Amino acid sequence: MAGRELPVDPARLRREFPDLTDGDVAAFEEVTRRILAEARPDARARLTREILTRGRQAREREAAGAKLSADESLAARYLSAVDKMQPPIRDGGR
Repeated sequence: MAGRELPVDPARLRREFPDLTDGDVAAFEEVTRRILAEARPDARARLTREILTRGRQAREREAAGAKLSADESLAARYLSAVDKMQPPIRDGGR
């Protein structure tokens, strides 16, 4: 997917979500490019689910004191970035 642009400009993400670190943005860019490289929508959806699951598992392993692989670390950092880009939940769920 070399040369393909991200759907959202990283500078815009930084402005909208000031809690994002450089590492968060780098992980978001790398994983998003990997997802968009999949030609079929179902493959993109499957890969997205796999990465999010891997990120959750990596968080649990890290919390238990395990050393993460590079792939696990990337998934955990991507999940962290995605979490920071979610709108806050307000009382009453609205």
